[in-house]
Amino acid sequence: MLMIAPILNSVNSGWFNPDTFVTFIISILIIIVVLYTTYHKKSSDKYKMREIGGLKAVEDAIGRATEMAHPVLYTPGWGGDIQRPTTIASMNILSHVAEKTAEYNCRLVYPTHDPVMMAVAQEVVKESYSRVGYPDRFNIDDIMYVSSSQFGYAAAVDGLISRTKPSSIFLLGTFEAESLILAETGNSINAIQIAGTDSTIQLAFFIVACDYTLIGEELFAASGYLSGDRRILASVRAQDIMKVVIILALILAVVWSSIGLIFKFESGNWWVF
Repeated sequence: MLMIAPILNSVNSGWFNPDTFVTFIISILIIIVVLYTTYHKKSSDKYKMREIGGLKAVEDAIGRATEMAHPVLYTPGWGGDIQRPTTIASMNILSHVAEKTAEYNCRLVYPTHDPVMMAVAQEVVKESYSRVGYPDRFNIDDIMYVSSSQFGYAAAVDGLISRTKPSSIFLLGTFEAESLILAETGNSINAIQIAGTDSTIQLAFFIVACDYTLIGEELFAASGYLSGDRRILASVRAQDIMKVVIILALILAVVWSSIGLIFKFESGNWWVF
C-alpha cells in the first residue's frame, strides 16, 4: 500500500468533498469543450455534419404536398411536454418546416395534446411565416389542441389524417403507444412520413411504418442540420468530442481494472493498492 499525496486539513472542513471531485473535473472538461467548439472559428469551419436521410427529405416532402394541393401534418406525439428536450428539438424542426410551407403556400396542420405546447407552436409558426415574408398565410386555427387523453389524441389525429389526406406527415417528438396507430394511418393514405423520437421502444414501429426515421440524437441534431446555425452545430460537435472522451475513459477503466490498482481516500490521504 502506497500513499500518493497528503491532503490539506481543510479537506475535512467541509468545503471540499472528494466523493464529487470526479464530477467536478468532468463538468469543467465539458465546459472547456463547449467553449472551444463554440468560439474557436478555425475548428468550427472544418466541422461538417454527415448527411441524414430523413432531414434531407424534408423539403421534398413539403414540395410533394404542395404539388398535390394537400396539407402537411406535423405532430409532436402525446408523451411530451414543453420542458422535454425532444419537444424543444421538435419545435426547432417545426420552425424550419413552417418556413418552407409558408414559401410554398402549403397548409400546415399541427395537432397537440398540451395547451402550452399549442401556444408555443402558434408563436413558432407565426414567427417563421413572418420571417420569410408571408405573415398573411398563417392560420392560427391550424395549430390546435385536440385532447390530453392518449388514445383520444391518437383518434383525433387519425381523424385529421383521414379527412385532410396530408401528403406529408412529420412525427417528431415524444411518442408512446400511439406511435404505431398514427404511423399506420399515415401509411394507409400513402403519405411520406418522416419520424423521430428518443424512445427506443417506439423507434421500431417508426422504422417499419415510416419512410424516414431519425434515430435518437439525430432528432436533437436536426435543427442544426436544417438551419446551419454554427452555435447549434458547435454543441453537436461538443457532444461528439465528449463521446470520444467517454469511450477512451471506459477503455482506460477496463485496463486499470485488469491491472488491479485501486484508489482509496482514507484518513485525509489518497492511497493506492
